[in-house]
Amino acid sequence: MIRVSILGSGNVATHLINAFLKADAVELVQVYSRTIGAIEHLKNDVQITDTTQNLIPVDVTIIAISDDTIAEFSNQLNIKGVVAHTSGSVSITDLNDSLSKGVFYPLQTFSKDKGVDFSEIPICLEAENNETLNILKKIASAISDKVYEVNSIQREKLHLAAVFVNNFTNHLYQIGNSICDEHKIPFEILHPLIKETACKIKEISPKDAQTGPAKRKDFKTIDKHLNQLSEQEKKIYTILTNSISKTYQ
Repeated sequence: MIRVSILGSGNVATHLINAFLKADAVELVQVYSRTIGAIEHLKNDVQITDTTQNLIPVDVTIIAISDDTIAEFSNQLNIKGVVAHTSGSVSITDLNDSLSKGVFYPLQTFSKDKGVDFSEIPICLEAENNETLNILKKIASAISDKVYEVNSIQREKLHLAAVFVNNFTNHLYQIGNSICDEHKIPFEILHPLIKETACKIKEISPKDAQTGPAKRKDFKTIDKHLNQLSEQEKKIYTILTNSISKTYQ
């Protein structure tokens, strides 16, 4: 059984902890957080600590903290075994050279209070050697059916693509939700449309799935929409409309 520790208590760390606690081939040994109160509820399941000096030796240590603190934090670690971070945008080379370095990137949007089926979440791996990669593959396969080997350049581009398909798309949901709220329309009316849009691109490409006034050059409808929007919303609508229109010239 592979022994694992997780350093962090945020969204990604929380879901990894839950996944590893259920995994048969992995023993979650310890969880670290600089705020002990954030992991106090785990004390009956694993060892917990708020200092890196008290880390227990394990096979794999996963750093699941904010991207901009990974490099500095890794410099504080004096541990053996594989050390991998969970970031989509941080290079493997940002980890301290004294460590056996890897990347363990679960590509999903995580919220602490929203459960996920980890078996469906892609985990993107990178390692500095085959031995480290094989260990990461074993623990990734213990919690997910979708494991990929992705280098730092590919992962950087994948993270960029994820911002477009998730973060930006969710912001558009928020704008749509606000429009509905303002006019006392249940946002749930749009749920089937959102679901169908997401499901459709599993069968056809996003380019082939595109519909709407921008694609069909329906300028009358576009002008009508613009007249109903705030200045900020008009800018977003116009940028997206122009991009769609140019795509389908």
